[in-house]
Formats: sequence, C-alpha cells, structure tokens
Amino acid sequence: MKLNRLIVKVVTMLCVCGGSALSLYPINRKFYNLIFICCLIGFGLGLLILVWKRKYCRFAIMLVFVLVVIPFILPSKSIDPSILREGYVDRLINLNGTKYVWGGENRWGIDCSGLPRKAFRDALLAYGLKNLNGAATRSFVENWWYDASAKALGQGYRNYTVVLELKGTVKEMDYSSLLPGDLAITEGGIHVLVYLGKSEWIQAAPEIGKVAIMNGREDKNRWLTVPVNTYRWSLLNKKSG
Repeated sequence: MKLNRLIVKVVTMLCVCGGSALSLYPINRKFYNLIFICCLIGFGLGLLILVWKRKYCRFAIMLVFVLVVIPFILPSKSIDPSILREGYVDRLINLNGTKYVWGGENRWGIDCSGLPRKAFRDALLAYGLKNLNGAATRSFVENWWYDASAKALGQGYRNYTVVLELKGTVKEMDYSSLLPGDLAITEGGIHVLVYLGKSEWIQAAPEIGKVAIMNGREDKNRWLTVPVNTYRWSLLNKKSG
C-alpha cells in the first residue's frame, strides 16, 4: 500500500512539474499540447487516487472536474461580434511589449501570427465563460489545438478568416472600412499586423524583438510599406451560432 502511494505521489509530482514547464514554454505545437493534456490527466488521476478514501476531498475534486467540463459542453449560442472584438482588442494591447520568439504564443514569447491568435483565443474563452456559451469555449479549444501561421490565416485555414477587399500598404491604404482587430497579412504570408483603430497597428516585429504599437501613417517600419491583403476573423464578421 505504501509503495503504491509512493508511486502515485511520484507520478503526480512528475505530471505537475511537466505540466508547469510546458505551460511556460511559448511554442504552440500539437506535440506539446498533447503532453500538457496528458500531464493534467495524470495529475488529476493521481490526486483522485490519493484522496479517494476521503469523502469530502473526493467530492471537491469531482465538483471541480464538473465545473471545468461544463463550459465546453454547453449548447451553442450566437456570439456578439462587437463584444468579442472589444475583448480581443484589449488583449492585443495587453500583449504590447512581449518578447518576440519565433513560433511563440504566450506572454513568455510570441511571434507575429501568435499575437492575434493568442489574443483572440483568450477573448473567446473569457466570452464563453462569462456568457456560458459553448460555441465560444469550443472555438477556444479549436484555436488552441490548431496552429495557424500568417500564411495559413491568409489562406482561410479552417475558415478562421474572411477576405476583405482592401489591399495596398499599411502606410497608404484607406482605413475607413477596417475595424479594430482586422488583420493585414503580407502578400508572401510571412508577417501579419493587426489594426487597433485610429491609425494604430500592433505587431510582433522580429527586427524590434518585441510586440509594438505603431502609427501606420507616421512611424517608420518596413512592414508598413510592403503590400498586404486584409482579413477579418470569421466570428467577428457576423453573428455566429
């Protein structure tokens, strides 16, 4: 019995350490996401085995599990794009100054396509939990699991984005038809900027080494002068069920 408890404790400790390390690792890839899920499951099972004979602890753990699962199995509701957009833009701005890391997608390091994905994903989760909206929480999980480069977003990967008609350069294009949160992706698909409104854009710029907010008309930056196509997240384009 003591040996079994020791094994459970060791496995649980390894899962906690592994899961914690992966949560700090900025790169979003299915391999790391899968390991992270396994660590969480292992930790949960280990903890459940340890306290199974303690009625109140067992009840508390099962209650937490139910509360975590419920938001992701709730029925779908329509998503208000204006509210979702507001949360998305707020999260973009909060990522200002984050260190640039190629392939990164969290506050420990982020790249150009990781920036809009991270902000949009977090906005979806917050919206889903606040409104008990299963469509939003499931979209959060999908966005977390499937990595999408700037090029993929420009190609309508998984119908995440819709094409806008505006083309040109950020420096010279007319912003009147853009909404905060819209994407400007270079024609080669190697970089993406996000419109914040009032002529301001945010990007994770490798040459700067961090996320930065710039004035599209006044500031000097090479990504403001290269040809781009514009896109909008599909869930921000219209009411979605």
